[in-house]
Parts: sequence; C-alpha cells; structure tokens
Amino acid sequence: MGAKNKDSVVEGAPVARWYALRIYSGHERKVKEGIEAEVERSGLGDKILQVYVPYERFIEVKNGKKRAMTKNAFPGYVLIEAVLDKQTRNLILDIPSIMGFLGVDDNPIPLRPDEVEKLLQPENAVTERTVVEAPYNVGDSVKVIDGPFSSLAGVVHEVCPERMKVKVMISFFGRSTPTELDFSQVKSVSQ
Repeated sequence: MGAKNKDSVVEGAPVARWYALRIYSGHERKVKEGIEAEVERSGLGDKILQVYVPYERFIEVKNGKKRAMTKNAFPGYVLIEAVLDKQTRNLILDIPSIMGFLGVDDNPIPLRPDEVEKLLQPENAVTERTVVEAPYNVGDSVKVIDGPFSSLAGVVHEVCPERMKVKVMISFFGRSTPTELDFSQVKSVSQ
C-alpha cells in the first residue's frame, strides 16, 4: 500500500486556512480559551482546527542579570486555522473581545502559507537581548524591515527601551493599527 499524502484533499471538500483575528490588545489568551471552549461545546472541532497566539521567547540581559521572557509577538491579533462557513464565522465573531477578521470590506483574507510558517516558528527560537538606549523617539517615521509587516511604514507611538521594542502605528488595510516591534525590525525614515 502506498503512503497517503498528508496534504491530499478530498475533491469538493472545504479546506481549512489560517486567518488573523483582530482583538482587543491584552485579551489574546482569553479569546483563545473562549474559542476553544465554544468549539468543544458546539462540536466544531472538525472545522476550527487550531487557535494560536503568536509569541516570542527571549533572554533579557539587564544590569548583568539574565531573565527568560515570553512575550506576545503581535498584541491585538490571534491566528485561527478554520474552514470558514456561516456557522464557524458566527461562532468566532460571537466571542467577546473579537473585533473581526483581518481582511477587506468584512471579507476575511487567509494568510499565505509562508506567513503562517514564520509566525509558527518563534516557539523554537530563543534569542538573547541586552537592554540598550532607545534609537527611536515618539513621532519618528519608521519603516518595518523584518517580519510579517515588512515594507510597511508607520509612526512610533510608544518606545519601551527596557524591552527593546517600539509600538508603531501602521496603516493596515486602511486602518491605523498599533503594532509592537523590536528595534531591529524597524529603521528610521529620513524626512
């Protein structure tokens, strides 16, 4: 007997895709748990396969002391792998703290496989960071040079030098969205 291809699809059967949900920042775990509880209650585990909160692990070096840290990589977003139909979409959108799917004109746009792969990889990578003086100031224009928002421009809204992060307001699908990025993921744009 030949081995089955895990990527084979029954002809005509809907395919699960990855989507990004816009949620209230800080509610990522609550939303994940809420979706998982509703999926279990409704028996839709065959249509809503995974809920994932992208995070990054790193070791922070501050004043000569090392601390292992885990941080949400994209505050305000949760990823979901699902077969979207009316039933699953309504179940997802009825969860408190969810503002909607990332997309255009209320139509969810699936993430590209290469984007999903990048977002699912961080759990294996641990980097070491040293807290340094912030190279950016609030109001600076920057361009994202690394990550899923690469090549988008924005304005620094908040600077966190102890975590080596900046919160950048990025215009994403016609909406200004706060996105937290590492200092190394952005570069200054000369005015």
